[in-house]
Amino acid sequence: MSSVADPKLLHTLIRKLESIASFSDEESTAIENLPVRVRALNARQDIVRDGDRASQSCLILEGWAYRYKIIDEGKRQIFSFHVAGDIPDLHSLHIPQMDHNLATVTAAVVGFIPHDDLHELTTRFPRIAAVLWRDTLVDAAIFRQWLMSMGRRNAFEHMAHLLCELYLRQEAVGLASEYRCPLPLNQLELADAMGLSNVHVNRTLQDLRGSGMITLSRSTLV
Repeated sequence: MSSVADPKLLHTLIRKLESIASFSDEESTAIENLPVRVRALNARQDIVRDGDRASQSCLILEGWAYRYKIIDEGKRQIFSFHVAGDIPDLHSLHIPQMDHNLATVTAAVVGFIPHDDLHELTTRFPRIAAVLWRDTLVDAAIFRQWLMSMGRRNAFEHMAHLLCELYLRQEAVGLASEYRCPLPLNQLELADAMGLSNVHVNRTLQDLRGSGMITLSRSTLV
C-alpha cells in the first residue's frame, strides 16, 4: 500500500461526480489534492467487513466491487455493484460502523481516503459536500429500484432493468458506449443480487438472448 496525492488517481472520482454536477477549477484541484492510499486487491477479496469501524472511505479506481451481507444460514444477499469512480462506503463518513461487507468482484485497485481529509474538504467547499450528498441520493434511488425489482418485477424484467442500470452507470463515467459494456459477473453473483436461484438466472439470460435483446460473452454485454 502506498500513500500519494496524485491528480490522475482522483480523475475517476471527478469524472463520476461531474456526471452529476460540474466543478470549478478550484474545486477540482481540491479533490485532486486529497491524499489517497492505493492498494491492489485480488478478485473476491473483502475490502471492509461487517462490524468494522471505518476511518476512511474507499474509492474504486479500477475493477468492480459489491456490497453484501451473509445471513445465519450462510446465504448471501448482494445489495449493489460498483465500478471505477464509485465510493461505495461514503456513508461511513457519518456512520462509521459498517453494517455490511464490501468486497471486490474482479481484481481491483482501490484508493483509501481518510475521513478527516474528506471532512476538511466538505467544510471548505460546501458545494462539493452538496454533490457528494446528491451522489448518496442517487444511490438511494437505485436501491429503491432494486427493492421494486425484488418485490414486483418478474425475473425477465428484473434482469433487464439491472443490465440497463449497469450499462448506464458505466456510460456516465466513460466506461461504456454504443450499447456495449463490461459485465464481469457470474451467474451466482447475479442470483445473489436478484434473490433468484442460479438455474432461474440461467433461464432468464437465455430468454433475454433468445428475444434478441442482449448478447453476453467473455464478460462483455451488448
